[in-house]
Amino acid sequence: MPWRFWGLSIVCSTLPDADVVGFSFGIEYGDLLGHRGLTHSLCFALILGMVIVWFAFEDVVKFSRAWWILSIYFFLVTGSHGVIDAMTSGGLGVAFFAPFDTTRYFLPWRPLTVSPMNVTLFFGPLGLAAVLSEFVWIWIPASIVLVGLTVYRKIAT
Repeated sequence: MPWRFWGLSIVCSTLPDADVVGFSFGIEYGDLLGHRGLTHSLCFALILGMVIVWFAFEDVVKFSRAWWILSIYFFLVTGSHGVIDAMTSGGLGVAFFAPFDTTRYFLPWRPLTVSPMNVTLFFGPLGLAAVLSEFVWIWIPASIVLVGLTVYRKIAT
């Protein structure tokens, strides 16, 4: 895949946290536009996925099978951010169904240590605990899957 695909994958996976900028403008955590609100919703993920493909993959025929596959991919990449946040030990939960329903949800299984919202605290013991938690529960399993798929591809070809 071209570099723009991977770059946009990174952007989509992290973009939901752009909502923290709202704190500077007086937006409260629990508001629709607050942290883990609208930008963490499935609606936002779907719209962003389609917009990304519409503008960044102009060479792909609109609404073709390839267009929809890319849109679903970017929807899943964006939506996975909210799912991972719903597995953390803190916060108010994730508004998966915003703007239609602003109820915040957590998943029943919450192994991830929540990351501190304060930059100073992030670079201390609390931040280290959050990073280690993500390493154990996200990065190691994802790396095992990636290595497994790579090995499978080499064996299958």
